[in-house]
Amino acid sequence: MTRLIAAQVLPESLPYWQAADRGELLLKGCRACGQVHHYPRDVCPFCLSADTEWVPASGRGTLYSYSTMGAGDKAYTLAYVTLAEGVTLMTRMVDCDPAQLHVDMPVRVVFRPSQGGPAVPVFAPA
Repeated sequence: MTRLIAAQVLPESLPYWQAADRGELLLKGCRACGQVHHYPRDVCPFCLSADTEWVPASGRGTLYSYSTMGAGDKAYTLAYVTLAEGVTLMTRMVDCDPAQLHVDMPVRVVFRPSQGGPAVPVFAPA
């Protein structure tokens, strides 16, 4: 298994990466407007409130779009996944044959080690 490149962990995203190391996916939710957002940040991108909190995500979603690059052992698939909570995030698909992927396919989060950093949430067919 290829190790993924480690993310740059900033103070405002530290709980996100700590949760990933525990096998949990977190999102940021806004107490002011009720919207959930990703990438994790302290200020809500919808209403600009700083009244945000960490909320657990189900880890379930659907494949919105994807593209496979490379060939053979070097191939990898980048994807946009829309979570059940409504946010869409850019990720990587794993544990699958890219030829079997299709838009709206149910997916689930899995966690992979990175090179010298926290685990990275990626997705596999559900």
